[in-house]
Amino acid sequence: MSTIDAVIFDMDGLILDTETLAMDALVSAGAELGYDMPRSFCHLMIGAPADRCRELVVERYGADFPLERYFELQEIHLRRLVDAGRMQLKRGVLELLDWLDAQGIRRAIATSSSRARTDHHLGLMGIAQRFEHIVTRDDVTRGKPNPDPFLTAAKKLGIAPAHCLVLEDSFNGIRAAHAAGMRVIMVPDLLDPTDEIRGLAHRVVPSLHDVIDFLDAQRSARAA
Repeated sequence: MSTIDAVIFDMDGLILDTETLAMDALVSAGAELGYDMPRSFCHLMIGAPADRCRELVVERYGADFPLERYFELQEIHLRRLVDAGRMQLKRGVLELLDWLDAQGIRRAIATSSSRARTDHHLGLMGIAQRFEHIVTRDDVTRGKPNPDPFLTAAKKLGIAPAHCLVLEDSFNGIRAAHAAGMRVIMVPDLLDPTDEIRGLAHRVVPSLHDVIDFLDAQRSARAA
């Protein structure tokens, strides 16, 4: 098995506990416009790029739906929740970053969020400097489930895809990493893995603490 020379992180739902806040914001934006937005429908947008989210809304609510205003309101509601202190780091993030520092393993972020949202959220948490490169939806032509975000991150790191490990919580992220030829570990957030996703993921673990255990075991096996 190839050595792991770099770890590429998703952001929302993996590093930051933001997916529940994003769902709340989607529901609130719909209610403000007079539309019922079931959470089951909003879950379809987890890990999807903005253009696909727009397609999903139009498919369900029709071409007359006030699409741009809806997503403007969603950003407003999300920013209010974040700025009110509702956003937290996911369990194990800092410990994993410290472990990667100690082992000299490179790292990047590849997210479906916009540059503006990404910079704001990471800046608020004070961890942007912990990553060598940050690839957002604005930096690629095709977002997840296409492999472009992860391939771009690997290229910026100068590490071959086979030597990159991806950490993800979303189905589209798992598909994108697999398509990029990278091993991917799923750390579930709001979505439990399906049979398809279990087949694509190298493994599924409960938390980022378990990722440390996996990487430590890999290093020990190579040293033996």
